[in-house]
Amino acid sequence: MTDATGKEVAILFADVVGSTHLYETLGDELARDTVQQCLKVMREATEQFGGVVIKTMGDEVMATFPSADDAMSAASQMQKRITTGNRLADGSPVLIRIGCHFGPVVAEDRDIFGQAVHTANRMTSQAKAGQILTTATTVVQLSSEWRALARQIDVATVKGHAGEIALFEVLWQPEEATSMLPSINWKAPEVAVAGRLRLRFRDHELTLGEGGLTAASMGRADENDVVIKGNLISRVHARIDLRKNRFVLVDESTNGTYIQPDEGEEIYVRRDSTELAGSGVIGMGRVAARGTPLAIEYSCES
Repeated sequence: MTDATGKEVAILFADVVGSTHLYETLGDELARDTVQQCLKVMREATEQFGGVVIKTMGDEVMATFPSADDAMSAASQMQKRITTGNRLADGSPVLIRIGCHFGPVVAEDRDIFGQAVHTANRMTSQAKAGQILTTATTVVQLSSEWRALARQIDVATVKGHAGEIALFEVLWQPEEATSMLPSINWKAPEVAVAGRLRLRFRDHELTLGEGGLTAASMGRADENDVVIKGNLISRVHARIDLRKNRFVLVDESTNGTYIQPDEGEEIYVRRDSTELAGSGVIGMGRVAARGTPLAIEYSCES
């Protein structure tokens, strides 16, 4: 696994739709061979466009790509080779669905974790057979050629996101693409202004954003920006990065990080990442109540 901790990549999930129907129509052996052939095509398309297959799970592939364009090129190739190239005994096609999202991931033991992975997986669960679904965040990353093939079709709730997010279908069939090109009028979402993030620990205060720091590390080692001692705290426990006008906490510890927003539910992050918004308290390795010696207070200000 070559992706560094916190690196932003395009995460893609692709799976075979209607596996039960395959087994009923083809029988166990032929159905299994068909699924394996689909996985082979998914892997080949991933590698062709510079991606890495992270793992396969039954009839599903999870892969990462260095860019959103690479992911869409691979997704389109998968759909073309599988959906239009395979027919069952009853004449019905073998169908797949694909979801994609661009964002930061945490790599560990040849696997990836993070909110972006959950979002990409959610796109797949929302996709219908033969569809490629993605998010507005991903569409912004696309070249003009690919962006012209993206259209918003719905909204959905995603765990870890406040409110609903827009769902975009990326067209891969030539006849669909041709029919929509003259009337495409997609507008990129407005980018939120990050403002600044204030961190307070005892008598120490640190500010990120507004032309200043774009990252801050926290842990028990003296070289951290915020030094906090404790038997459950790792040397470099966590960091906060300013990414595309968002403040993202990335945990790199053994015991995890607890975030208690002033509004909303407590969040536990271990070898994972989450966006910070509003204000609250960060606890390293354990819950830390506001005003206690191990509490790191944060506030996002526009």
